[in-house]
Amino acid sequence: MFEYMMTRLHELMVVLYALSILLYFIDFLHKNQKANQFAFWILSIVWVLQTIFLFLYMFRTGRFPVLTIFEGLYFYAWVLLTLSLSINRLLRTDFTVFFTNVLGFSIIAIHTFAPVQMESEALAEQLVSELLFIHITMAILSYAAFTLSFVFSLLFLLQHKLLKEKKWGHRLWRLGNLSQLEKMSYVLNAIGVPMLLLSLILGVQWAYIKLPNVIWYDPKIISSFILLVVYSVFLFLRVRKGMYGKSLAILNTAAFLIVLINFFLVSRLSTFHFWY
Repeated sequence: MFEYMMTRLHELMVVLYALSILLYFIDFLHKNQKANQFAFWILSIVWVLQTIFLFLYMFRTGRFPVLTIFEGLYFYAWVLLTLSLSINRLLRTDFTVFFTNVLGFSIIAIHTFAPVQMESEALAEQLVSELLFIHITMAILSYAAFTLSFVFSLLFLLQHKLLKEKKWGHRLWRLGNLSQLEKMSYVLNAIGVPMLLLSLILGVQWAYIKLPNVIWYDPKIISSFILLVVYSVFLFLRVRKGMYGKSLAILNTAAFLIVLINFFLVSRLSTFHFWY
């Protein structure tokens, strides 16, 4: 019972960690102070939970947890989280904080879902299944964000066309203004990219645990990382290069075609993504 409760609390930590990374990514893109504060407090909760578990483990074993690889991973994740919170408060280097947390998330996910550390084989199998469930859920949520972003880009292009052709009418006003459509398209992509990144991290871990002979150049794996790169380029052009308007909307529309190809076509070519 104690092991089961600890496992559930560790899974809660993974979810909270993912939420904080999403908020840190939003802050990383355009210095949103509220997102940063929420991310900091959520991550602080994770740190408190990790610290409690660390001391409980030391109390039960009577030693410092660094003698096995899984003990070392947990302590390493705790150190990274502690450093991340310190850097966030003292230095305000957003780039460092975000990528430190991505690394910390990867490590705590490996520790949480690794079946070899479970005494119960049934619980180990359940953990692996839940890892797959979280991976798929986060991937679908990212696809949903990209889909809505695509819809807003299409509406932007239609609105832009109507304005250029000076076709004033009720449809023009019902579409919304251009700046709002463009902003919503960008915000949804800013949510989708970190969700897809975290989903891929969990998916790689699941494949490593469950499919030891997995082909790492599987079409689904390659196309998923290509998708992540394409939408990351979209955000880079929007935030760093200041690209706006019709050209960015067209790029976002083209990027969504990769989502469709990845979801419907490439999944059929994959050797193990038959559950999509």
